[in-house]
Amino acid sequence: MLPRRVVTIACFTLFLILAAAEYPVGTAHAGIGFQPVSQDELKMTSEPLAPGAPAIILYRQVDRDDRNWGGTFEDRYYRIKILTEAGRQYGNIEIPFSKDFDEVTHIRARTIKPDGTIVDFDNNVLESEKVISRAVKTMAKTFTLPAVEPGCILEYSYTLQMRGLRESHWIVSEPMFTRSAHFSLIPFPGGTFSTAAFRLRWTDQNLPPGAQTKEGAGRVIRLEVTNIGAFQTEDHMPPPNQLKSRVDFVYDAGVLETQPDKYWKTVGTRQNERLETFVGRRRPMEDAVAQIVSPNDPPEVKLRKIYDRVHQIRNISFDLQKTQQEVKREKEKVDENSEDVWKRGYGNKWQLDWLFLALVRAAGFDAYGCWIASRAEYFFSPNTMQSGHLSETAVLVKLDGRDLYFNPGAEFAPYGLLNWSETGTAALRLDKDGGTWIKTPLFPSSESRLERKGSFKLSDTGDMEGKVTTTYTGLEAMYHRLDVLHMDDVARKKFLEDRLKNQIPVPSEVELTNQPDWSGSETPLVAEFNVKIPGWASNAGKRTLIPAAVFAAGEKHTFEHANRVHPIYFEYPYEKVDDITIDLPAGWQIGGLPSEQAKDTHVVGYSLKVEGNKDTLHLTRKLKVDFMLLDVKYYPALRTFFESVRSADDQQILLQPGALAKEN
Repeated sequence: MLPRRVVTIACFTLFLILAAAEYPVGTAHAGIGFQPVSQDELKMTSEPLAPGAPAIILYRQVDRDDRNWGGTFEDRYYRIKILTEAGRQYGNIEIPFSKDFDEVTHIRARTIKPDGTIVDFDNNVLESEKVISRAVKTMAKTFTLPAVEPGCILEYSYTLQMRGLRESHWIVSEPMFTRSAHFSLIPFPGGTFSTAAFRLRWTDQNLPPGAQTKEGAGRVIRLEVTNIGAFQTEDHMPPPNQLKSRVDFVYDAGVLETQPDKYWKTVGTRQNERLETFVGRRRPMEDAVAQIVSPNDPPEVKLRKIYDRVHQIRNISFDLQKTQQEVKREKEKVDENSEDVWKRGYGNKWQLDWLFLALVRAAGFDAYGCWIASRAEYFFSPNTMQSGHLSETAVLVKLDGRDLYFNPGAEFAPYGLLNWSETGTAALRLDKDGGTWIKTPLFPSSESRLERKGSFKLSDTGDMEGKVTTTYTGLEAMYHRLDVLHMDDVARKKFLEDRLKNQIPVPSEVELTNQPDWSGSETPLVAEFNVKIPGWASNAGKRTLIPAAVFAAGEKHTFEHANRVHPIYFEYPYEKVDDITIDLPAGWQIGGLPSEQAKDTHVVGYSLKVEGNKDTLHLTRKLKVDFMLLDVKYYPALRTFFESVRSADDQQILLQPGALAKEN
């Protein structure tokens, strides 16, 4: 692949983000100042349109200025009324930003007490990583406003200084009810960039009735909205920004078609031209293939060898720090090709994907480059004509009538698996005719498993102690390795120990005892633990009870609420499989076992079986989720299923301690 800054003219967003990174962000900017507070706002104790709300947004303002593509500004202002004790949480402020491309400046904040007294902010601002989802992480400026109490008003404002023009969003919905919000955008004045004409387009998504984005005097784009309901967050929901009221802006360069079909044909043709330029000459790649495979290797073996070889090449997209030479190379706007990447022995994730494409074609395979719409933050629709949303790459190889997908540029990606956000989504398969829309496969739950195998001993006092081996495969292994990529051994150890503790429904003691293989991609991630669960057994008269499931904490609170607003969404299908043996104290007997459970709707499945053999219990449990997205109308059935899972997990095994067993 070409360096990201020149990957596409149509994707003007990516081009200007990186091109502008060479220019400093300006600092001569005032931001939005505080506004007068009325007595009515100070005296108010509730909002009739949001009964029971702990806090509301009285007023919000967002002003963006894109006139200088080398450094654009977005000013943001909030005025929040705290109504109840629970509303004090909104005094903790988080400002997300991208450290590579943004800078948060001009932070101002204050608290206005119910009597009108002003308490100024002490300017103590911290910076930390903020996890949006498994695939989306960002940085955040955080601070806490002083003297927050019911009845007070909070005000804060800041400026987001951005390097370069890029697609942007007015996210209208907030976690609180909003009385009034005003948005404005001054666009880049137009003209040409790198000899390509460009324009700004926008689309409204889920706006309140009557609200409309309009272009007014001076080409300023504005939106005014009132009485916006609080956005409700639920477990296992689609990406929140996908569901919120919003306006999406995108700058297009060189592609001025207004019809989606023509737009994507132009985009696809240009992308394919650049891809073919990167793939380069066939002969150097044939020489490279000869170093990787043997002439008599079967096709599947050849494919795997090539994949493994590319996956061994250093991937600088996941480096914590790049060398000075690599930074210099990225600043040089030079066209590169697959031969360059192969010779130097490192590349970014897009370059490694396209190097793999060049190699498999040189080996004789029918293969295509694909631009994929990630579903990590938004669900893609071609009708929006936003080429920047095709942000990920993969290679499609046809073998024995099968379509196989590969992503060697993704760190720790197993052979034949894509990143979860690139599965079950739209992709543009490139060719000389402009490309073809396809949908990437959604891999079944069996491809991503968590297996927990445990051997415990139960003591006379009810404590349970033993060894547990957890085995992560497929995407489960990939994401655990990614989560700890830049951690040291101590942090990795704690990470795994905390994961297992969180799967046990009572307080426990967990210690990692082996050194897991953190560097592999094909091998499962295996972790071994010593585990102690104090007070696992409970007394019931002269008998003792223990739960039928040991690792059931993950489902304890799944879909507990009776009502549901949003569709049900899992990032990817998965399975959990438990195989547990428990040795009972000498002389103890089994007094009663729970009934066997088996439910399989194909979309979800669950089984539980408890067997007893003299002084040993054998517990087997399996849970699978085999879908990505379900309409909200299926929530009652899904909720009923998880209620039955909890009921089965809570079943008790009846034991007779030694003295009582002897008496009987």
